[in-house]
Amino acid sequence: MVNDSVYDALVEIVGEDYASNQPEELFMYSMDMVTEGPRKVDYVAIPRTTEQVQKIVRMANERRIPIVPMGGSQNLAGLCLPVQGGIVLDMKRMDRIVEVNRMGRYAIIEAGVTQGALGSYLEKHYPDLEHSRPECPPAATIIGNLLIRGHGHLSLRHGNNAEMINSMEVVLPTGDICNIGSSSVSSYWFCKGPLPELSGLFMGWLGTTGVVTKLSLKLYPKRKLIDVTGFEVNNPDLLPDVLYRITYTDIVENLFLYGAVPVEGGDVPQYITITITGDTEEDLEYKRNVFRRVARESSEGNNQVEFMEVVPEFFKDRLVEKPPYVSSALTADFDKGGGFRYCAAILPVEKIPEAWRRGIELSHKHGVPFLTGVQLLGYCHSAMFGFVYTFNRADESSIERMEAALDEANKTTLEMGGLLWHPELKGQKQMLDKMDPNTYELIQRIKETLDPNGIMNPGNWSK
Repeated sequence: MVNDSVYDALVEIVGEDYASNQPEELFMYSMDMVTEGPRKVDYVAIPRTTEQVQKIVRMANERRIPIVPMGGSQNLAGLCLPVQGGIVLDMKRMDRIVEVNRMGRYAIIEAGVTQGALGSYLEKHYPDLEHSRPECPPAATIIGNLLIRGHGHLSLRHGNNAEMINSMEVVLPTGDICNIGSSSVSSYWFCKGPLPELSGLFMGWLGTTGVVTKLSLKLYPKRKLIDVTGFEVNNPDLLPDVLYRITYTDIVENLFLYGAVPVEGGDVPQYITITITGDTEEDLEYKRNVFRRVARESSEGNNQVEFMEVVPEFFKDRLVEKPPYVSSALTADFDKGGGFRYCAAILPVEKIPEAWRRGIELSHKHGVPFLTGVQLLGYCHSAMFGFVYTFNRADESSIERMEAALDEANKTTLEMGGLLWHPELKGQKQMLDKMDPNTYELIQRIKETLDPNGIMNPGNWSK
């Protein structure tokens, strides 16, 4: 314990059942899902209302105690683990779906609402609507994914999920409550503009600029039928052109590109799986015929691009789920007793062949299996390329090899002109070292202006 009076203050705000300074409970908040941690946690508080969050932030300011907001703790980069101790603010009790506006196609939710909760609610009450769901467990929070600029099954058409935000309510680091977007001047949370764009101050900042307590996100039409088709591509150099042709059709619901290489293996085909939707079987067959034509035109007479008339059920079952669980299918049998970590590289689409080959090189160099999962963000506007390396949690050497490969994958991403998505501390510093100095200074000035006492997740986005 750092100070019992802090614990007493938290109890007064949220109640005895929702505050703790006990080591056995703090331990649960000190570890990541993978290999991050343990890190020092001094207190945990689980607020129920925005006003409780406000009181905690103001108390932390008075005592100069760090605060780390936490959603579902499903991230794989330790972003919700304190760097300098302090209070972990667990948002799970703020779980209300405040409103669904069917005609305006948006939902207002609190910070603890999970992907599974909103998905189930819409299926029951608004079956013709859906939100963009990322490839993550149902317990992951929606707002957590939005604020790290996550992507989902509708990101090919609509961009990353952060682009689907309308309005938000934020507790600033000073304890002031601020509304962003249309909710600042209207009772309707339906858009961000034409007001000054302020929501960007809270997306990608990893909890260093405030606590988002409520948010409005866009919903989209949900079709009656869904199916999966795809291509086998035997020459990685053809991938950018094939992806360009596929997206040019403007009829794709979602698209994954994946391939897997065990340590002892060599180059293998890449598979492009395409999710298609429609209201009739005729809709789906029309789209299949379009992609058959794309495969023929892409092959250039060399049969290096083949249309998959039958997608293996092992993958198809997972790809039609919401969200599609692709990585769980690919990593299941690689390293027993463990899991995976990945360098999430945001790259220009033309860099995919180079990234694929360099990922294989790192796999062979460090002796770890390699696979990749790629999701386009927008119509070839960018791609999330996952350098995925598996490990055995019970084998220290396996973890060390994986972490070495991951570190090199981060460096490789930056060398290719890419960016690191939701970067761990080391990845943040790698980007900051490469960043334009004036941009770095601007980031620090914004943090200092919003958070004069430096209490919000300190240690992130700092050299």
